Amino acid sequence: MSTILVTGGAGYIGSHAVFALKNAGYEVIVLDNLSNGHREIVEEVLQVKLIVGDMSYRSLLDNIFATNNIAAIMHFAAYIAVGESVTDPAKYYRNNVVGTLTLLEAMLAASINKFIFSSSCALYGVPQFIPLTEDHPQNPISPYATSKWMVEKILTDFDAAYHLKSVSFRYFNAAGADPNGLLGEDHIPETHLIPLVLQAALGKSESIFIFGIDYPTPDGTCIRDYIHVNDLAQAHILGLQYLLNGGKSEVFNLGNGSGFSVREVIETAKQVTGKDIKIIERDRRPGDPPILVGSSDKARTQLTWQPQYPNLPEIITHAWQWHQKRHIVEAKK
Repeated sequence: MSTILVTGGAGYIGSHAVFALKNAGYEVIVLDNLSNGHREIVEEVLQVKLIVGDMSYRSLLDNIFATNNIAAIMHFAAYIAVGESVTDPAKYYRNNVVGTLTLLEAMLAASINKFIFSSSCALYGVPQFIPLTEDHPQNPISPYATSKWMVEKILTDFDAAYHLKSVSFRYFNAAGADPNGLLGEDHIPETHLIPLVLQAALGKSESIFIFGIDYPTPDGTCIRDYIHVNDLAQAHILGLQYLLNGGKSEVFNLGNGSGFSVREVIETAKQVTGKDIKIIERDRRPGDPPILVGSSDKARTQLTWQPQYPNLPEIITHAWQWHQKRHIVEAKK
């Protein structure tokens, strides 16, 4: 049975990937420094081995690879706050790029050559056409996006020089939660729209902000492509199997291929929760493109990936179930 090392496996997307790996029959080891992840999710819910540590420490990586028969790495360990990356780019380049480089070098030293990378649609920058395809020009406009772009370039060079095979998944907006309520999205601080809206529905915040109501869209608010986190996780299983079966290095978009506006998300959340959610309208944020919608045709064709939860009400319903459960747990503490 193959053992997969999942970096950042205590985080939102990483934990769902760990769950999918377990369900697919893989042995899993999680490496996470717990700066944003949750120990109890790995140890109590997922019940897999957790190594608390940072991928920047080469000696730690060497020990992990020497004492475990690792077949491949799924890499989710990254800082993800776009705004913070602008004010503190050093943090993002040090972790997202230098840390990943350390991980890749340790892999090669241990003769491990299969790597699944959590990338981002942010590396496309402002869209020149919609839907975005993998051959769209790359023009990252934040240090966060640039860090993802740089790692993809490193992976291309490492394939040419060292025959390291990789799959890079360029996500659109990850959303939702495990349908059974075991896992969900819990960032501190939270920056993503759906959990922020649900926090307002729970009364944990007074309102939700809409940044920009004058975009060239049907209702004036930004449109984004939301992809259920379980569908993302399943794509990672397919990408892993593709590499283990000898596939060449590839990049794939992961999205639904359709978009929902900020107002649509809020209105859907009102219907799902039965709660009134106060809205405060603000000016546009710099750098927010009006529409971000991706084509996932390549992943559907080459990996036979098929999203199971493409509908916004279903995505928000799963997230709402998780947030209600999490809120009750927090209230008891």
